[in-house]
Amino acid sequence: MITPIVKDNKVIFGPCRLSYTHVFNKFAPDGDAANGKFMTNVLIPKDEKETLDALNKAIDFAKKAAIVSKWSGKEPKKLDLPLRDGDEKDDDVYAEKFYLNAKSSTRPGIVDKKKVPIVDEEEIYSGVWAVVSVTFFGYDKNGNKGVACGLNNIMKFKDDEHLGGRTSAESDFGDVNFDDEDDEDL
Repeated sequence: MITPIVKDNKVIFGPCRLSYTHVFNKFAPDGDAANGKFMTNVLIPKDEKETLDALNKAIDFAKKAAIVSKWSGKEPKKLDLPLRDGDEKDDDVYAEKFYLNAKSSTRPGIVDKKKVPIVDEEEIYSGVWAVVSVTFFGYDKNGNKGVACGLNNIMKFKDDEHLGGRTSAESDFGDVNFDDEDDEDL
């Protein structure tokens, strides 16, 4: 874990595991491509207190700014916050973790540990470990008020198993062997 870098409502932290990752193309779950977003869930183990403290500090900063700019001078009684308890999801991957759903209308910067841009979409997937940069901001949209998490940039840290049950072709076909004679049968 790196020491989180906090500047007002922005935090750089990790490495954390990514889930539901769509960072090369916009994702529109309802099929409305015009309103699609680049997005990923960032999983944070509950024992990473320094990271959680940094995130909460930036969320509080965004809340205070939104009280003035969005919420008419007072904090709403019902407020949607971006840091969520993974134990409340019906998904073992999220157990014992908090998570952020980080989104952006523009594609995030994506680099490797040497800060070289990653252009291969296969490199960043649900299950990869990364250091992320996020910005928190208040919103008031259609009567819903809260603090959202904007996705800025991603630095790949290391590979891990794909989440969601996907396996590699090498793994699936590792036990499949052909003799040279099999080519003649085709």
